[in-house]
Amino acid sequence: MENCIFCKIVKKEIPANKVYEDENFLAFLDIRPIAPGHTQIIPKKHYRWVWDVPNIGEFFEVAKKIALAQKKAFNADIVRSQVYGEEIPHAHIWVWPETVGDEKDLKGNAQKITQAL
Repeated sequence: MENCIFCKIVKKEIPANKVYEDENFLAFLDIRPIAPGHTQIIPKKHYRWVWDVPNIGEFFEVAKKIALAQKKAFNADIVRSQVYGEEIPHAHIWVWPETVGDEKDLKGNAQKITQAL
């Protein structure tokens, strides 16, 4: 989709603090995090809603992978997730560890998650 901010991130037209990428999915830190390590997981192909993604099982497996890495990276017992979609019209899953720390250190937090993967 031409004006979709997430599609622009996939095309590398907009920078992002990536934590995971494979052929079908991309995970990067939210620029307005609600906690350190708050990550957006998106399909690379544009789908409006999570429920439109044909390989939804793979999508949630990536979310699980990121969540487990966040637990390890931030020494968190709880990782929260949310499927929303009103604010950005591109399928996405939020995952964030319930922890304290510097949520504004996007580069450092991305490295922690990447290393934990």
